[in-house]
Amino acid sequence: MRFSHAKQTTNRRHLIRKMPPLNAVRAFEVAARHVSFTKAAAELNVTHGAVSRQVALLEDWLGVALFHRTPSQLSLTEEGREYLNEVSTALDRLVNASMHVMQRAAPVVLRVNAPPTFTMRWLIARMSVFQRKRPDVEIRLTTSVAPPNFQENTYDIALRGQQGPLNNCRSIPFMTEIIIPICHVDLQETLRLAHPRDLAAHTLISYATEPYAWSEWLTAAGVPDLKPANILSFEQMYFALQAASEGLGLAMVPLFLAIDDIIAGRLCVPFGPLGAKRRTYYVNSIAISKAQTLNVDFCEWLQQEGRDTEQSITAWAASQGWTL
Repeated sequence: MRFSHAKQTTNRRHLIRKMPPLNAVRAFEVAARHVSFTKAAAELNVTHGAVSRQVALLEDWLGVALFHRTPSQLSLTEEGREYLNEVSTALDRLVNASMHVMQRAAPVVLRVNAPPTFTMRWLIARMSVFQRKRPDVEIRLTTSVAPPNFQENTYDIALRGQQGPLNNCRSIPFMTEIIIPICHVDLQETLRLAHPRDLAAHTLISYATEPYAWSEWLTAAGVPDLKPANILSFEQMYFALQAASEGLGLAMVPLFLAIDDIIAGRLCVPFGPLGAKRRTYYVNSIAISKAQTLNVDFCEWLQQEGRDTEQSITAWAASQGWTL
C-alpha cells in the first residue's frame, strides 16, 4: 500500500468527501507513536476502549489493517508504518500552521514599569497618543520605585528618575525633573508665604519615597535650622501630592507632575525656582537591536512627550518671570 499527496488537479469537493475521520486519525497517530493503546489513552485522556474503537473506525475507512493485534503484543503493519509517517508530517504541518495564525492574531505586548505617581499623574494621561500611533500594541503597566532589574522582573522597559544612565542597560533621557515645593493656591493667598522662614508656622508634607528631602531644600533655601509647625508623612508621593491639593500643607514634588494643576490655577509654587533640584527621567531597557522597532517607537514617543512637557513648563516659568 502506498500513500501519496493528492494531485493538484483533484477536485476540492472530492478531497473533502474523502477526508478520513480526524479524531480517528489523531487516535491512530498517538497509538502508533507509543505502539500502545493504553499509553495513547493516557495521553488523550480517554479510555483504552475509546482508542481501540477509533483505530478500528479508521481501519474500516481505509480498508486496511494498521496494527497487528495479539493478546500480548501490538505492532504496526507495513501499511500502518507508512500511514504513520504521512500522518505525523501532516499533523505537524497543521500544528505549525495553527501556531503561526495564533501568533499573528495575538497582540504585540510591551511591558512597562514606572513609579506609581508618575504613572497616574503623567504617563496614563498621555498614553492615548502612543496607542493611536501603534494601535497594534497592548501596553501592560506595572509600578515600582525599586531600581530596574531586568533579570528578576518581567518588564521590557523601566522608567525612572535617575542621576545618570544605568550600567548594563540602555538608558535614554526623555525629561528633566525639577523638584520644588508646591501648595494649594488658597493656602498661598491666605498665609502669604513670602519667604522660606514663613514655613515655621505651617505643615510640611513628606513621603517615604521622596527624591529630595525637605531638610535638603531648607538648606538650599538658606534656612537649614527651620522647624515647621507640623509634618504630615505618607508612604507614597501620590498621597503627598493629593494632600497638598487639598490644602493640607506644602509638598516637595517634581514640577512636571503638578504643572497641569498649576497652569489651571489649582496649585502654585510659592517660592518660585528657589532651591530647585534637578534630576533626569530615563527610559531604561536591555540592549536592543534596531530591528526591535516597538521599543524604539516607545522611546521616541516618550522623548517627544517629555519635550512637550518641558516646553509647557518653560513657557509657564517665563510668564512668571522665572528662569528654570
